[in-house]
Amino acid sequence: MFKAKYVLTAEQIIRAIVDAHISSNEETIFGDWLEGLAIFINSKVYGGYKSGITGIDLEFDNHEIRYIITIKSGPNWGNSSQIAKMMADFKTAKKTLRTSQSNLNIVAVNGCCYGRDNKPDKGDYYKYCGQRFWEFISGDDKLYTKIIEPLGHQSKEKNEDFMRLYSQMINKFTKEFVNDFCNDNGEIDWEKLVQFNSAIIAPSVKK
Repeated sequence: MFKAKYVLTAEQIIRAIVDAHISSNEETIFGDWLEGLAIFINSKVYGGYKSGITGIDLEFDNHEIRYIITIKSGPNWGNSSQIAKMMADFKTAKKTLRTSQSNLNIVAVNGCCYGRDNKPDKGDYYKYCGQRFWEFISGDDKLYTKIIEPLGHQSKEKNEDFMRLYSQMINKFTKEFVNDFCNDNGEIDWEKLVQFNSAIIAPSVKK
C-alpha cells in the first residue's frame, strides 16, 4: 500500500503506522474516561455505582426506579448484532435484579456521551445522547457544556509532553527502520519489507 501511494521515506511509513495505532486507541481511551466521569458524577448526585452485572456499566435509583445503563462514546457505536447483544444483556440484568426484588421497577438505558438521538424511546430501552444523557445522570441540563472545562485542564502542557515523546518515538523507530529495511543508497528495500510482513518465515533483521 505504501509503495502504491508513492511513499518513499522511512519517516513517512513510521509516522503513518504510529498515527494509525494512536488513532485506533484514542476513542477507547476517551470513552473509558467519559464513562468513569459519568459514573463518578452520578454517584455524587444519585448514589449510583459501577454495576457488577455483565454488560451494564452503571446502576442507580431515582423516583422508585432502578436504572441500568450501558455507556458508549457516541450514538453510532454498534452494528445490529452488537445492539442485539446489548438488549440481551439488559434482559439478563433485569432477570438477575428481580431474583432478589421481584417487584423492582427497572428501566434500561443506552447512554451516549456525545451526539444526539431525537427518538430516545426504543421500546425495550431508552437511548439518551449528549445533553439528554448528562442531564439524565446528573439532573443538570447544562452539565454537557460544563464538562468541557476539565477536558481542557492543563491541555497545553500535556500536549507539549505528548509531542516530545511522540517525536522521540518517531525518530527511534525511523532509525531502526532505516537500519533494517533500507539499502546502502538509502532506498527502501520493498521486497525485504514485504517478506518481513508477509512471508511464512520472515527474514532476519539487524539487532
